[in-house]
Amino acid sequence: MAKYDPKSLKAEEFINDGEIQETLAYAEQNKNNVELIDQILEKARPQKTETGYVCAGLTHREASVLLACEIPEKIEKMYEIAEEIKLAFYGNRIVIFAPLYLSNYCVNGCVYCPYHMKNKHIPRKKLTQEEVKAEVIALQDMGHKRLAIEAGEDPKNNPIEYILDCIKTIYSVHHKNGDIRRVNVNIAATTVENYRKLKEAGIGTYILFQETYHKQSYLELHPTGPKHDYDYHTEAMDRAMEGGIDDVGLGVLFGLEMYKYEFAGLIMHAEHLEAVHGVGPHTISVPRLKRADDIDPDEFDNGIDDEIFAKITACIRLAVPYTGMIISTRESEEVRSKLLRLGISQVSGGSRTSVGGYTEAERPHDTEQFDVSDQRTLDEVVCWLMENGHIPSFCTACYREGRTGDRFMSLCKSGQILNCCHPNALMTLSEYLEDYASDKTKEVGYKMVEEELKRIPKEKVREIAEQNIQDIKNSNRRDFRF
Repeated sequence: MAKYDPKSLKAEEFINDGEIQETLAYAEQNKNNVELIDQILEKARPQKTETGYVCAGLTHREASVLLACEIPEKIEKMYEIAEEIKLAFYGNRIVIFAPLYLSNYCVNGCVYCPYHMKNKHIPRKKLTQEEVKAEVIALQDMGHKRLAIEAGEDPKNNPIEYILDCIKTIYSVHHKNGDIRRVNVNIAATTVENYRKLKEAGIGTYILFQETYHKQSYLELHPTGPKHDYDYHTEAMDRAMEGGIDDVGLGVLFGLEMYKYEFAGLIMHAEHLEAVHGVGPHTISVPRLKRADDIDPDEFDNGIDDEIFAKITACIRLAVPYTGMIISTRESEEVRSKLLRLGISQVSGGSRTSVGGYTEAERPHDTEQFDVSDQRTLDEVVCWLMENGHIPSFCTACYREGRTGDRFMSLCKSGQILNCCHPNALMTLSEYLEDYASDKTKEVGYKMVEEELKRIPKEKVREIAEQNIQDIKNSNRRDFRF
């Protein structure tokens, strides 16, 4: 039987079923242990230093105890500390992005995804480079600067060369004042050589959802196709880092397996990346299983309600304090609003989850990967964020200034990242307000910018940011960054 070893490169050892089962038993035994819970909560709380804040984070066992705890006042304390951590490291900024679906051709048999090979009535589509360009222009006209590209796994229709061509096309499109400045990539597990090619193409974060860490469930949920190989899929992040990609994004699809098992596996994966590579996940996504063509989420009996979902989000924030946390338009405005307070730092806006969806006048549903619950426009999402005290950020500066991987984490952990991120957020928000915003959003936005400029602690930084924002308003100069 495999032994648990977070430094191992073997999936069965760093995501070890025996360790997870022991963790869940330990959490169940201690879910009412108030003294232990208080100790864990105190460990998680951010500590003020001369330069900012530091956080100890939590082990998978400690975090699992909190997730198992059902004591209302302790859950409220978790939420309170999660918000403290979020504000300490990310402030009130929320990064904005959009998914771009390139192709829904897929050779896998994933039973929870409408793109599975046996689905014969979904129209199959793959964007040409001209169509990619048209999609990018449509996204630029909305105001987006950051994309996450998605494609089904199909070596014939979606080879790595096709993905690389699409990335090159996306970066080449300069429409009016629009530019896509960061392309994150969410494609199937691949080879070290292909990860090197993605790195050379200038991608931001490589994202791959594990779907489920429970190996037996994984094999049943992925009965056919290359994705059936649990070990190859689970070890993908190590190959990506070997290929030079130092920003990787984790995630599970909550609702496929028991959430406590998934949570423990997710935190163990983050611990593994830290132990082996010296840097944890750049992002963690928290998608829930949703209805789609050919897929009925009610057929899966592991669904989680909104309260459990909120607790999972808060516990991830406590356990992995420095990671970016992503929530998509799978979730409703109400759910997203609550989770923004509990640790979420990135949201999608104006998303369409169909191939070629952004150039369609009406939202197409026949090729959607999942139902979009939040169907507001990007402008509506931006205005909503600001009205709720969040700064919508279109910033991509860290990636383009080389502040990635351990360099980003060292700045984040010392609190120094705030000196870059806050003014960068305000400058990119000003670009959006000037180029794309409705009158109402523009009015709300510039009031926020004016107030937030006062909060920049360094006078010299504040003066430069103010001058740059004036230049944005009075000229076509764009892309200022610290």
